[in-house]
Amino acid sequence: MSEPASNSPEPRRRDPEGRRRAILTAAAEIVIEHGPAALTHRAIAARAGVSLGSTTQYFSSIDELRDTTLQQLADEIDDSLTQLESNLTDFAEHPERAIAEIHDFLCDTRAVHADVALMSTGTTDPGMRALAQRWTDRLIDMLSAHVGRERATAIAVYLDGATIHAALHDAPLDRDHLERVVVALMATPDP
Repeated sequence: MSEPASNSPEPRRRDPEGRRRAILTAAAEIVIEHGPAALTHRAIAARAGVSLGSTTQYFSSIDELRDTTLQQLADEIDDSLTQLESNLTDFAEHPERAIAEIHDFLCDTRAVHADVALMSTGTTDPGMRALAQRWTDRLIDMLSAHVGRERATAIAVYLDGATIHAALHDAPLDRDHLERVVVALMATPDP
């Protein structure tokens, strides 16, 4: 009589890429829930359902694992910017579509906490600063074509603050508020 298949999250032994993905997924969940400082080999292995040795088999150090995890989270955030970009074609005249997309991002607790983890890491680890700045810098570049660099910078910095607000309050600012502030920033006079 054969035993029933296990529902364990541990990937099969002959699936090294699956095990590596499970480790990264577990690390990302820990970063999102508790921040990058909470990453330990033991916590990741327990969350991923893999042996402790697996975490060092695929990543030479906890720093490499942390950096790879943050890179993965930054790539996910970049995907949200790509979606936003299509809503910027007439941003200066009709910002509401882009604001709706931004509000959706701010409603995504996982994305918000990932972004805040990147920001906080970038403030304490100079090696991760460029990765942490990538979202804001890309948003400024995207908006500059529509509202100029000064206004684009003000909007992006405001949205960084709105992201932190969403993380601290477990909810974003309401969409109307976001739109009023962004429209007001767009109307600021040229320096």
